[in-house]
Amino acid sequence: MLAAGLSGCARPTGDFDRAAPSVIHDRVMPAAGSEAARLRGEPVSTFNYTNDEKLLRDRAWALIRPPWAADWIAGTRVELARTRILPEADGLVPPERYYQFLRSERFRSSNARYDRVAADATGDAELVLPYCDVVLRVREADDERLRVLHNRTVTPVEIYDGAKARVWENRQLIDWVSEALRFRIRAYKLALAKLEIETPTGDRVWKTNVAIRTLEGQVRVAENGCVTQNRFGITEPPKTSRIYTKSGQAGPKVVK
Repeated sequence: MLAAGLSGCARPTGDFDRAAPSVIHDRVMPAAGSEAARLRGEPVSTFNYTNDEKLLRDRAWALIRPPWAADWIAGTRVELARTRILPEADGLVPPERYYQFLRSERFRSSNARYDRVAADATGDAELVLPYCDVVLRVREADDERLRVLHNRTVTPVEIYDGAKARVWENRQLIDWVSEALRFRIRAYKLALAKLEIETPTGDRVWKTNVAIRTLEGQVRVAENGCVTQNRFGITEPPKTSRIYTKSGQAGPKVVK
């Protein structure tokens, strides 16, 4: 009933396509989503978010539904999943939808279609490493939460359950980002495969393939826990991309 009433609600954006403050989307829908998640048997934490957890959610949203995907990804459905009113699986849309969008009259040139795929893949790739910087800090804080819980002999039930639930929520969000990126890679590849037959253009095909392969490399880093690993087994955090210069770039690490 509530989901139907909110069916026209896509998350509003402000300057630089960042999520704009909204009572409906920041309070009403998340509160309804928490209750819906409890009814589904999912863990729900009432803990306040840390600064990094807030930043993680902003950057995760930019990867789950970036501004350049607004034309073809169902904003309302994804927003209902983001706020947990619907399960995350219900926030997915068919990857074929991207190709259908490219075939619209908005693209009068066949080259423009290839350029759009390359630009979208490149935009996704540029967002991954700044997101990974925050993932590593959130994982570190979650490990600290669990360590403190393990070492305490007595912990109130609500604190214990809240900490466990928050760790679960953070991990689910990180998994959702990886799933969303893999979904878009499938959409880009499917569109490119069809465009190669419908409107073959050799140089644009090469450029678009390079952009998609670059995105795949960044997604592998995210799926590896945002940690790079060399042949000696030494792990290290990824370096922030120098090409990520827009507002919202990685800030200094929050002092705990």
